[in-house]
Parts: sequence; C-alpha cells; structure tokens
Amino acid sequence: MPTYDYKCTKCGDEFSIEQSILDKPLARCKKCRGKLEKLLPRSLNLIFKGSGFYVTDYKKPDANRKKAAEESAPGPPKDISFKKSAEKKPGG
Repeated sequence: MPTYDYKCTKCGDEFSIEQSILDKPLARCKKCRGKLEKLLPRSLNLIFKGSGFYVTDYKKPDANRKKAAEESAPGPPKDISFKKSAEKKPGG
C-alpha cells in the first residue's frame, strides 16, 4: 500500500499514513481539526518483483537472434517465382 504525507495548514503537524489508492484523501487534522493538504512524495520506494525487469530477461541466445533476424528480413515471398520481362529501351 502506498504511503502518503499530509500537513495541517492550521497547526503545522506533519504525518504519514498508508492508504489504498482507492481511499479518499484525508481532509481534517486529528489534533486540531484543521484542513490537511497532501504533500508531494519525498522519496519513491519502488520494488520490482518478478521477471521482465532486466535487459537480460529479454535477451535471446545468438543463434536464435540470427535466425529471428533472417525470418523477419524483408524480401520477396519464397513461393512466388518472378520472370524478367523484356524492357523497352527508349528510342529503339
């Protein structure tokens, strides 16, 4: 759950509280019932769990990378044969 920082505009009390993203922001100070303002986060504590967050997770072995590059290279389809047509030369 994320931690949010609040500051009372009346008494100046600052505190942090864990809240769900779906919870409504706090409006009143518990000490003096003054108006609270939500502060910007001072630090970000991100934790990446699971696979897929590192470059090495997506790397393919060299043989597979070369084969994939050859398969995705643009070019004519292999099942169609092309015939050269006689080109007309200008002036002749």
